[in-house]
Amino acid sequence: MRTQQILCPTDFSETASHAISYAIEMANFYNVGICLLHVVDKPFGDKYTRVLAVTPDELIERMEREAADKMQQFIDSFDIYFPFESKICHGHPVEKILATEKNINAGMIVMASHGRTGLEHFLNANTAEEVANKAKCPVLIVK
Repeated sequence: MRTQQILCPTDFSETASHAISYAIEMANFYNVGICLLHVVDKPFGDKYTRVLAVTPDELIERMEREAADKMQQFIDSFDIYFPFESKICHGHPVEKILATEKNINAGMIVMASHGRTGLEHFLNANTAEEVANKAKCPVLIVK
C-alpha cells in the first residue's frame, strides 16, 4: 500500500466525493497517486426514452464522452489541487473495478457505499460489498 496507487471508483455522487476526500488524505500521507475510475454500465437504451435509437457503439461512445465531461467537472470541483489519473471504461462495474485494481497494481481501493439496508439491500446489487469481498488489496468503503 505504501508505494502503490490508490484506486478510487466514482459515480460522481456526493458520497463518492466524500470517499475521494479520504483517498486524497491517504494519498498525501503515503505520498502515492490516485486513479479515479468511472465505469459506464452496459447501455440498454437512450436515457430519456429507454429505446435504443442509435447503434450500441454510438451509444457507448456518447456515454463515455458524457462521463469524461462529468469526470473533469468532478475533478475541478475539489478545493485543492491533486494530480489524478482518470480512467473511463464500460462494462460491469465490479468486473471493471477488479480488473483495474489488477492492471494498476493498486495498493488500496477507496470507494463509496450507497448505504442500502433491509429489502433495498437484498434487491439491489451492492457493488462496494462485492468489490470488498473479491479484491486482492485492502478496501475502504465510505458512507
